Amino acid sequence: QVQLVESGGGLVQPGGSLRLSCAASGSVDSIYEMAWYRQAPGKQRELVATITSGEITYYAESARGRFTINRDNVKNAVYLQMNNLQPEDTAVYYCSAGARVGVPSYWGQGTQVTVSS
Repeated sequence: QVQLVESGGGLVQPGGSLRLSCAASGSVDSIYEMAWYRQAPGKQRELVATITSGEITYYAESARGRFTINRDNVKNAVYLQMNNLQPEDTAVYYCSAGARVGVPSYWGQGTQVTVSS
């Protein structure tokens, strides 16, 4: 089992920045890919960005150029630096982890990001 705990969400004005963190514990050796997803009110959960243990990254179109995912394999943590945030980025952001690409097996509890003036 893997436990994931997110932090770093909050309220930010349009154009602002936030950095989300996700700390993993438990059977961390089983983790290959970590990712960030988000779910806005009334919408389905969507992928934001992924990173493998070899630091291969993928970004959804909505995140490309504004968000950066990185990973600290020593601390068993993944981060999401979000710049130039817009109201449409408002959502609960979830961290996930899995042993295979595109197959999240574990989820964090989520952290709220609200972009509003």
